[in-house]
Amino acid sequence: MNQGLVDAVIATAKKAGAEIMAIYDRDFSIYEKDDKSPLTEADLAAHKVIVAGLQQLPVFYPILSEENADIDWAERQQWDTYWLVDPLDGTKEFIKKNGEFTVNIALVSNGVPVMGVVYAPAIDTLYWGAEGLGAYKQVADAAATTIKAAAAAAGETVKVVGSRSHPSPDMAAYLEQFDSHEMVAMGSSLKLCLVAEGAAHVYPRLGPTSEWDTGAAHGVALQAGARVVTVEGEPLTYNQKESVLNPYFIVEPV
Repeated sequence: MNQGLVDAVIATAKKAGAEIMAIYDRDFSIYEKDDKSPLTEADLAAHKVIVAGLQQLPVFYPILSEENADIDWAERQQWDTYWLVDPLDGTKEFIKKNGEFTVNIALVSNGVPVMGVVYAPAIDTLYWGAEGLGAYKQVADAAATTIKAAAAAAGETVKVVGSRSHPSPDMAAYLEQFDSHEMVAMGSSLKLCLVAEGAAHVYPRLGPTSEWDTGAAHGVALQAGARVVTVEGEPLTYNQKESVLNPYFIVEPV
């Protein structure tokens, strides 16, 4: 993976984050999509910035964004490599103004996210990972540091990431396997990043998500030594079926 390409994508994510924060700091309009999920003008503004930024790169790949998701499967299934984008992941967190929302940009190749950039503008925190380059976290202007997923040690309380806005009725059954556990609540794709950086041990997602919700942070997690697998243990893949909905999945250290 080319570091220059990663840097350009990071710059685009941060530019989108600045657009989001300009709207976050004032009153903003909220709409309802066909599936009843919320949409704000910040989602649309960030989408425009990201598409423009990716189209200016020296390499061209098609773009699948949450805000242009109506691309026919007949067209999408021809893609080997493409950009997978969620301009504002955690719209509910954005509306609540709790800061736990992200800009997600992933480069997916043959079903695998080979690069992921996750930027949380309200807390000025960046995660990124790319094949051959590793995984990193950067807070504000501090130096970027490498991150690594970590399993719970013997006898250690298992830190389990849970959704702040999407509690799952299947979670209780999953948690029965642990002698001792502690729930860590977090919004948006930051949940996967907590496992990637070793701040939590496992993230079971036993509820609905779409591919753009997970692609970027999945790319970070892979380079940080974590795996993202279905509850049957198969790797989570992208653009391998007509539906963009993910099956239930688990994020854990390899």
